[in-house]
Amino acid sequence: MISFENTEIAFKSKTNSELLHGYRMFKVISSNTVVAVSNFFARIAIAIKFPLAWAVKPTVYRHFVGGETIPEAMNVVKKLESFGVRGILDYSVEGTETEVGIKNAFDETLRTIENAAKHKLPFVVFKPTALTTHAILTKVSAGEKLTDDEAKQADGFRERVDNLCSAAHKVGIPILIDAEETWFQQFIDEVTDKNMEKYNKEKAIVFNTFQMYRHDRLEFLRISFEKAVAGNYYLGAKFVRGAYMEKERERAKLMGYPSPIQPDKEATDRDYNLALKFCIEHIDRIAIFNGTHNEYSANYMVELMKEHGIAPTDTRCYFSQLYGMSDHISFNVANEGYNVAKYIPYGPVSNVLPYLLRRIEENTSIAGQTGRELRLITIEMNRRKQISKK
Repeated sequence: MISFENTEIAFKSKTNSELLHGYRMFKVISSNTVVAVSNFFARIAIAIKFPLAWAVKPTVYRHFVGGETIPEAMNVVKKLESFGVRGILDYSVEGTETEVGIKNAFDETLRTIENAAKHKLPFVVFKPTALTTHAILTKVSAGEKLTDDEAKQADGFRERVDNLCSAAHKVGIPILIDAEETWFQQFIDEVTDKNMEKYNKEKAIVFNTFQMYRHDRLEFLRISFEKAVAGNYYLGAKFVRGAYMEKERERAKLMGYPSPIQPDKEATDRDYNLALKFCIEHIDRIAIFNGTHNEYSANYMVELMKEHGIAPTDTRCYFSQLYGMSDHISFNVANEGYNVAKYIPYGPVSNVLPYLLRRIEENTSIAGQTGRELRLITIEMNRRKQISKK
């Protein structure tokens, strides 16, 4: 079992001023009231295009985002790599649903693939909602009849995803396709499966994302594996607990269908860990990306790898956390020789605001997340003070 209490290792990449900044930021977002009020005004500002960069960039943006451009974000990647943790650039501009916005997102993702090949980064990633409209994802996922124009848009999405997967395949860099809300996901899963079948013949290049707070995802994992075996290709599986729980429950209640979300956190944790176990037991056909901020799930995969004789450096197994969160997991796991990569969001301040609001909301809604960050930062700050006195 890896101990996550070693704060010297956890924060070895942070200067004293960076630690203090992190402490102050988590202290502010530990208040539900402050977060609720701030988010309310931030969403209004986004809607009316009121400039917020002056307030956001030195605070939450600085903590959770790598920079506005690829070169800026690469400075963060290089710093992390000097401490044994890899980086994945995540263009975190939410979908604008305009032709220009979709083209920009596609072109920027291509640039991240070129950059990953140049600097030998372990993965690239994209959000499917950046590459088409919500209406198309919803309608195709629901199996509704499309107009000629809608069918053309759906084909455009298929082509864009294929082009990105093809580009990643050519340079041998695995590509993570993020998961979205359930009413978008059916179409995304279909397109992802086709690209896995096409590009995962030699190894896992294309990865689907399984949000394990959905009660059907463990079964979907088994189905995906059976498809891979039948189609003679490798399954790329990225696991997260999930990011849209309240939105999912509200929509299900509003529209009168059963909630796709697990009944409780225990059920999510159970299925998440069972999914890891399933993948390790079928490691000859699956590559695993364990995207977790849960200490048990990180340690559980370490133990599974040991039980099955899988080397820590085996590139079929990766651990990952978001930049600005859970450094005590990332750096302590990496310190034991395992593959760890931080998701590093980047993009213009105003465009990345929706991403930042989600990160803040997650930190306040996940039980103990902010308190855990504050506790560990405090321990490390005190440890450094004691050393400086000697």
